[in-house]
Amino acid sequence: MVNFCRGKGSGPRPLGGKMMRRKMHPSATFTMGFVAALVMLTLVGGATTGASTRYEDLALFSSVLDLVRRNYVEPVEEHELMQSALRGLLGELDPHSAFMSKDAFEEMQVDTRGEFHGLGIEITKAQGGFIEVVSPIEGTPASRAGIESHDQITSICPTEVPESWDEGEKCRNTKGMTLFEAVQLMRGKKDTEITIHVFRDGFSEPNPFTIVRDIVQVASVEGELLSPGYAYLRIRAFQERTGSELEKALERIHAEAPAGLSGLVIDLRDNPGGLLNQAVTVADHWLSDGLVVYTMGRENSQKQEYRARPPGTEGDYPVVVLVNAGSASASEIVAGALQDHHRALVMGVPTFGKGSVQTVYPLEGGSGLRLTTALYYTPSGRSIQEVGIEPDIEVHPASASSLLADRRVRERDLRGHFTHRDADPEIEVEDSLPEPAPAGDVVDEPTPDDEQTDLMLDRALEVLKSWTYFERLSEQRAESSPNASAQPVAGSVETSAEDGEGEGEGAGEAGSSEEAR
Repeated sequence: MVNFCRGKGSGPRPLGGKMMRRKMHPSATFTMGFVAALVMLTLVGGATTGASTRYEDLALFSSVLDLVRRNYVEPVEEHELMQSALRGLLGELDPHSAFMSKDAFEEMQVDTRGEFHGLGIEITKAQGGFIEVVSPIEGTPASRAGIESHDQITSICPTEVPESWDEGEKCRNTKGMTLFEAVQLMRGKKDTEITIHVFRDGFSEPNPFTIVRDIVQVASVEGELLSPGYAYLRIRAFQERTGSELEKALERIHAEAPAGLSGLVIDLRDNPGGLLNQAVTVADHWLSDGLVVYTMGRENSQKQEYRARPPGTEGDYPVVVLVNAGSASASEIVAGALQDHHRALVMGVPTFGKGSVQTVYPLEGGSGLRLTTALYYTPSGRSIQEVGIEPDIEVHPASASSLLADRRVRERDLRGHFTHRDADPEIEVEDSLPEPAPAGDVVDEPTPDDEQTDLMLDRALEVLKSWTYFERLSEQRAESSPNASAQPVAGSVETSAEDGEGEGEGAGEAGSSEEAR
């Protein structure tokens, strides 16, 4: 926490050395009062050691704010300056800590709930490129309008043009947009229209698509039988309802396979993470006891063990977990727990490598603070920060588009990220972390037909039908316990789908929530 205190005032001095008297502007009066209040909090609430430095820092901040407000070439809004200052303050920390404006905080809550008013598309963006459609969500306005995977959204014409746009500007090119800006433009009230311009193979130029917004519910879990006795679960994100959706999906699968399952694929590819407690709940379905994950932070409240418990545990059938570079944080918690307990084989390519937990604090005025408060460790005591989960069987995607996506940004590429050495000072890590060499179980070259084939899923099904891997896994499980090397931490936490850590509640501090995004 940074405390700002006010020091000696600075102002214009006329020739002769006498202080110029002038009437203070109301906003300046507010700033000085704000500063004085912080001074009192610092001097009364904390030790005087270091107070002088904090006092001078706040004086400097106040002087810069006043100079900008009075002298900048164009009028500036003081509230916006303060918001920028808060963003800058958090921007100097790790890449996952951030001050969220009211709109950004509401967007984060929408993502957690999995329900919003909009078009119903998953999007991504390469640096300098257009917004690209990953896939339209089935049954949504975008799907009904004919939007397809890999469509390039070249421009967006929103229902209500933002005030910051130039006069007469009705549409904006997406090359200069962030994903957040694009999402904000495309979401809106139900039954309102929006036009997007789309380019795809076969188009000579971008074509306009006018779409009517509707309520979109994003299912975080989908399940089906691949073949008799072999099931598939796709977990898109860890939202508030993920635990309950998983139970319903498993119930449907078991109803379709009354003789029992011979194997299961859990697909965590491109799952960006989400709520920590939901990751624990998911892993708990295939673990009957022992650690799922534990966290370590500065505060005792952030030092927690999350353990599995017997009720609700699935049968002892073989499990393969699919991961890729887009599998992050909560996804890595699930994959790491099942891997450490030798309960599942992890297949794919090394994951994103985000081994930190963020606590979300609601703030006054509807804004929010997302702050990294802990690092997490798998049951065997390893941190995956910066290095990710290494798959047991490395399988590279065969299609050209998938190979390109696999070279995307990972945690270690983000500015200001915690290093693997930060998470575990005792390890020896090279200064640079090159892309891991393929483990060599499968490396396939792209072919045109593979664009329509999910090579990883096909290979996972082949592995499930081969008992050799899982006999070896059972032997490893019998010989070792991943809990042996885990560091003891304060506070054992029993979690279930009802132990909510959504907005406004959760472990740690009242009024906060924890996520492993």
